[in-house]
Amino acid sequence: MMALAAAVLLSAGCGGDGEDGGDGLRNVPDKGGLREQVGAAASPKAADFPSVDGRSLQEVADSMAAGPEVGLATQQFSTGRNRLAFGVIDPAGKFIYGKTAVYVAPSPGARAKGPFPAPADVLVTDAPFRSQQAASETDLFAAVYAAEVPLDRPGNWSVLTVTQSGGGLVAAPTSLEVVKRSADQIPEVGEAAPRVETDTLATAKGDESAIDTRLPHAPDLHRDSFADVVGKKPVALLFSTPQLCQSRVCGPVTDIALQLQAEYGDRMSFIHQEVYVDNDPNKGLRPPLQQFNLRTEPWLFVVGRDGKVTARLEGSFGLKTFEQAINTALT
Repeated sequence: MMALAAAVLLSAGCGGDGEDGGDGLRNVPDKGGLREQVGAAASPKAADFPSVDGRSLQEVADSMAAGPEVGLATQQFSTGRNRLAFGVIDPAGKFIYGKTAVYVAPSPGARAKGPFPAPADVLVTDAPFRSQQAASETDLFAAVYAAEVPLDRPGNWSVLTVTQSGGGLVAAPTSLEVVKRSADQIPEVGEAAPRVETDTLATAKGDESAIDTRLPHAPDLHRDSFADVVGKKPVALLFSTPQLCQSRVCGPVTDIALQLQAEYGDRMSFIHQEVYVDNDPNKGLRPPLQQFNLRTEPWLFVVGRDGKVTARLEGSFGLKTFEQAINTALT
């Protein structure tokens, strides 16, 4: 019997390699390697997985082969629909690529909900936008799965990820804690974004290292203060700290912001905000994060011309997901 157990925190590596493959799976080879693996995992459907048929989550788990572990790439969950991002790791410590879905329940013995498809998304950018803290094709987490799951009450929830692998289905259990949506006070989609003053080259008096731990620095992401552009044009505001990130996915998502700015920068403002005062975790969070009520990183808030949040993402998210988010403010 597979025991539904606690979570393993995702820890993505840093490095860099790859080429543009197109079809939303950029910067990776057309054949073989990451592109081919993620391509097979990018379009799962609920019909690809067993229905729950009134079974408990434990009963669903018992019908699957055990073996892999799941690493969560999102940390904060509130009542309602949530984006659950994660990686699936085999016993040898390698990422498992395959069509994947998620089942959830308030407890292992409770009736399961699902399956909720979890497409895979690439974290590796094109070479010109790749930092020293970037994800590479050879990293354990060069891609991430994500599913939209309903978590309708606060408290602990049990989760089962199911992946097609080796001609069968393999399952990995984890758990998470859900709080009341009103308790986190993080701006939601449809709400006005706090008019925060973000750090810029001007406020740093040209000292880019004071406001950017990315190597090399990305001055194009520090030209505008959020307060100066919000309500005037669409904005993609990214809170991340590439060098100091607790989850170690800040480097890849900051690189993605830089790559997408090259494509969409004439239509919206892209802003990066570092996380810690003086880039020292012991000194606490910078004021913009406090004003957004953030306690984890990275976070992306896409804000429309009217100043209201059109999309928000926490934790690890790839090129396709980032691009979908910014398009919510452009359509």
